[in-house]
Amino acid sequence: MRHPTVKWAQRSDKVYITVELPDAEDVKVKLEPHGKFFFSATSGPSKTPYEVDIDLFESVDVNESKASVSSRCICYMVKKAESKWWNRLIKQEGKTPVYLKVDWDKWVDEDEDKGGADDMDFGDFDFNSLNMGDTDGIGDEEGDSDMEEETTAESKVAEKIEEEENAEKDKEAASEVKKN
Repeated sequence: MRHPTVKWAQRSDKVYITVELPDAEDVKVKLEPHGKFFFSATSGPSKTPYEVDIDLFESVDVNESKASVSSRCICYMVKKAESKWWNRLIKQEGKTPVYLKVDWDKWVDEDEDKGGADDMDFGDFDFNSLNMGDTDGIGDEEGDSDMEEETTAESKVAEKIEEEENAEKDKEAASEVKKN
C-alpha cells in the first residue's frame, strides 16, 4: 500500500491536514474522537491504492471537523477536543514517517496564533459524508474553478513579470540612445 504526501499545520484549536493525491477516487475517510485518522483512495489510470492510517497526537471533535475535496488534494480541518498546541501531529514518537510534512503555507507560530477565522473554504463537507466513500463532486466544477483561478493568477504574475522586463528593456534602449 502506498502513502500519499500528507502536509499538516496547526492552530491552538485545530489541525489542517492536506492529503496530496491528484484525481483521487473511491475516497474513504474515518476520523474517531480518540484521534484515529484513516484515509484511503485510488488514483491514476491503474487505480493505484493509497492509504494513511495514523493516531493523532490527542483527541479531536469529529462533529466540528470538516473536509474539502478538489481534483488535486483533500483538505481537512480537524477540530481539537482541547484548545492547545500539540508537540507533533502523531502520537508515535521518534522519526516521523517520510510521507508526513509540515505545511509551511498554512503554518502559524504559536505566539502568532490569534485563533481567528479559517482562511480556507470547507463549504458543507464533513467527515460523515466521506466515511461511505462518496466521491461525488471530485473533479467537478469546484475543482475546475480552482484550476481556473490558479491559471488566472499565474497569468497575472506572468503578465507583471513581462511588463517589468519590457520596462527594463525600454530603459536600456533609452540609455543606449543617449550614449549615441
